[in-house]
Amino acid sequence: MVDENTPHLLIVDDDTRIRSLLQKYLTDNGYRTSAAKDALEAQSYMENILFDLIILDVMMPNMTGIEFAEKLRKTQNMVPILLLTARAEIEHRIEGLSAGADDYLSKPFDPQELLLRVQNILRRIASDAAAPAQTPPEEARFGTFSFRYERGELTQNGERIALTTREIDLLRRLVAAHGRIVSRMELTDGEKISERTIDVQINRLRRKIEADPRDPLFLQTVRGTGYVLHVD
Repeated sequence: MVDENTPHLLIVDDDTRIRSLLQKYLTDNGYRTSAAKDALEAQSYMENILFDLIILDVMMPNMTGIEFAEKLRKTQNMVPILLLTARAEIEHRIEGLSAGADDYLSKPFDPQELLLRVQNILRRIASDAAAPAQTPPEEARFGTFSFRYERGELTQNGERIALTTREIDLLRRLVAAHGRIVSRMELTDGEKISERTIDVQINRLRRKIEADPRDPLFLQTVRGTGYVLHVD
């Protein structure tokens, strides 16, 4: 049985042979993998799966890897991206990194180098996640709402709003992130609850802090990644 804590990689390449070879090589080296033939198929996967890293070919039909990376970053999806391209000129590498890619590898490449770059990116991400958390604010404000972190108290224009223990915990985690996207996995905090349950709890919380829960201003979903709370 595959360990759910094993990093899940998404390989996006329109070349069937390269896609298959990469998937087999990375699977043989202990990773969970999925493969998509283009950006559109990759997007459909990302609606239901939280990937730990995307290995993304640049030269693809309909939407290039550069365009796809830019689109993800514009929606605040910060999944790590390793770009693959046959164009090795410095301006192309700069273009890829400017689009928000974390690393860049020119074709043809040694599979072992690809593996090392994947490991380095994931190691860096894990190191950042393990860094000491910022001190949460005593009070966070968003619109007419105020949340006192230590007391777990939410008020609107001075009127207290009743929260469940779970809603207080969710607000604390989102406030402590200081505007950073918080993944569903982080919000479960190792508890034996599904990410779908997190979505339901978030929707309940939205009903208390959003004028229109279907079009939230403060507690927003970042598709394929998690949630972010925008505070003043």
